[in-house]
Amino acid sequence: MGRFFLLIFLLGFHLSGLVMIRAAERNIIFFITDDESPTLGCYGDKVAVTPRIDTLAADGTVFLNASATTASCSASRSVVMSGLHNHANGQYGHAHDFHKFASWHNVVSLALPRVLANAGYRTAHIGKYHVAPEEVYHFETYLEGKGERNPVEMAERARAFLTASDERPFFLYFGVSDPHRGGGEDASFPGPLKPDLFGNKPRRGSWPGVKEVFFDPATLPVPDFLPDTPECRSELAQYYQSCARVDQGVGRLVEILKEAGVYDKTLFVFTSDHGMAFPGGKTTVYEGGLRVPFVVRNPYEKSRGIRSGALISHIDITPSLLDFAGGLDAATNAPENMVSAAEYWKDKPYAAKENRGPRKGLERYHGKSWIPILGAPDAVHREAVFASHTFHEIQMYYPMRAIRDRDFKLIWNIAHGLPYPFASDLWAASTWQAQWAKGLEAPYGTKTVGAYVHRPAFELYDMKKDPGEAVNLSANPEYADVLKRYQDKLKTFQRDLGDPWIQKWEYE
Repeated sequence: MGRFFLLIFLLGFHLSGLVMIRAAERNIIFFITDDESPTLGCYGDKVAVTPRIDTLAADGTVFLNASATTASCSASRSVVMSGLHNHANGQYGHAHDFHKFASWHNVVSLALPRVLANAGYRTAHIGKYHVAPEEVYHFETYLEGKGERNPVEMAERARAFLTASDERPFFLYFGVSDPHRGGGEDASFPGPLKPDLFGNKPRRGSWPGVKEVFFDPATLPVPDFLPDTPECRSELAQYYQSCARVDQGVGRLVEILKEAGVYDKTLFVFTSDHGMAFPGGKTTVYEGGLRVPFVVRNPYEKSRGIRSGALISHIDITPSLLDFAGGLDAATNAPENMVSAAEYWKDKPYAAKENRGPRKGLERYHGKSWIPILGAPDAVHREAVFASHTFHEIQMYYPMRAIRDRDFKLIWNIAHGLPYPFASDLWAASTWQAQWAKGLEAPYGTKTVGAYVHRPAFELYDMKKDPGEAVNLSANPEYADVLKRYQDKLKTFQRDLGDPWIQKWEYE
């Protein structure tokens, strides 16, 4: 009998080892949060409670200068999943409800889940999607169910996909809704303007399986672009709690990968669609809106614990993941064996030819792979990053273009004659309403309420001396040459990237 149990044990051990040996290499998890700035311990935030992400960072690469191209949810996610700026992929704003924006059909040739599937991956999506059309950004598997505010539960719902017996490597797009605003107001706040809950349970409740972390508003750092007020601090406390919950979801995913024996065969990327949902952050092209956390753990990279100062952009994500998968043609900066969009849609009359996309500009990615620089802390990736914002909600037309390098940042407010439009949740935010009630001269971060709402055509900032973007140098005659130089750089970006709004230089 003893020999029988020994035989069963050895057989089980052998089979377990066989599964691990045969587990596919070069898997990918792409974890994207909703409205999160680099408020993480690995970015030097001393109050953030993010030990799991910090551990990931210590074993990978932290990009200290990662930038979204637009601080709007759908628009940003379309960039993430296409490697193209919004003016090229067509997703100018929100996909849902009456907003109804969608990417061009011809983006199907470059779309992230499509090209990874063509490279031999099984693909799955869980959580927030928020792009269109589905046929362009199509995943093989959609993991359904509620709980986008509970990343721990989401991770458990992804377990079966991550541990499935399949010779193909997996790609999991993991989109949480935290720390987006929502869920009501915190009625316990003593003031008349109640803070948003940012997805947290009221009355210090907890989501199942989550050990909620609560923050004292008085201890929190207030970013330069926000007012140091009780209303703002109370909302920051809710925001930080939501971020701490995200961290636990990352931790649970890592546990599942380790238990399955695939952690050291899986690229793990952590980022956000854009910065925090406060006026001055989300929907702007200020640093509070564009700067995002970006942590990459590549198990095949020998150099770990890298803190990279390289400038990278969200347009770099799709070509980088495809590069990791071995499916990027470096010469063309496009997928190997690229699927012809014309061929794909020719027998599908519901994709009207005139709405498939621009005549040119969809042959290659705007972004470039950062895979080669993951182990090199001093590597240079980009000389400058370009931002392209046009809409958020449908009623919020306010096109902006921006270029930033290590020295200066130029913002072109194309619709500067209009008052700056607010996202509905940001207008209602107690952080904003408290200052709005005080009048246009009331301070709001490094600006006034009036200066935030009524913007000049150009904003020029010295990013070395003034990273908080407090002093607009565009009207300073001492910086006239700098202004002209960066205007020319911006035009070059627009011309090279096929931006239709370049016409506005001539007649507006």
